[in-house]
Amino acid sequence: MSEWFHAEGSRQVGPVSAEDMGELFRGNRIGLDTLVWREGLPAWQPLRTVVGELGLTAVPAVGPGAVPPLPPGLPPPAPPATAPYAGAGAALPMQAAKKPLSGCAMTAVIGGAALLVLVPVGAILAAIALPAYNDYTIRAKVAQSVAALQPLQVQVAEFVNREGRCPTSADPDFPAHDHYTGQGLSSVQFGQFENDHCGIEATLAVGESGVDGNLLWQEYDPQASRWECSSDGADKYLPVHCRE
Repeated sequence: MSEWFHAEGSRQVGPVSAEDMGELFRGNRIGLDTLVWREGLPAWQPLRTVVGELGLTAVPAVGPGAVPPLPPGLPPPAPPATAPYAGAGAALPMQAAKKPLSGCAMTAVIGGAALLVLVPVGAILAAIALPAYNDYTIRAKVAQSVAALQPLQVQVAEFVNREGRCPTSADPDFPAHDHYTGQGLSSVQFGQFENDHCGIEATLAVGESGVDGNLLWQEYDPQASRWECSSDGADKYLPVHCRE
């Protein structure tokens, strides 16, 4: 049994059976000038050319069902494989045209893409910057503790030149070992080092676990009248002149 299509305005309707085509014709839903097509026809044809094939013996006058022909050159449609005829006037489904993205939507898309890039970059920069800032903070605290010992260097050098020996914490006018606890030092002691240099041994207490408890040495060489600074802590936290 042949399946037929017919034109309705600028749409193609079908497939329908030959019997349905007869019903549409007798009900004045289609007319003799309506373009029709079935598989096997080379092109769309006016209904009048196939009335014999469809068995249409009674030809009604052209009524409201007459439809202006489709533009010339309309290719034959490929009938759907499974969808049944939904009734007279049923049109093939058409996909709605997609609207372009609005300016706001484009901005949101671009912003989202930029965010995907910037967030990881920001995390990497933070991972680098935070440790560097922490190191800087610790160095500043250690530098203040070292600076607190500078007035004692003058006192030690004068004592050595006057007494001919190194001072100790028991000598008069030298502060007690816990005198500088408020300046990032838990203790300060005076004496003689194994290399015969006189000087100061201080214990750091700046409130940072990485350096608290480290020893800081200020050594005075009487022969050269020169001070040297050193520590058993990490160089990155020390002033430049205290690094080995």
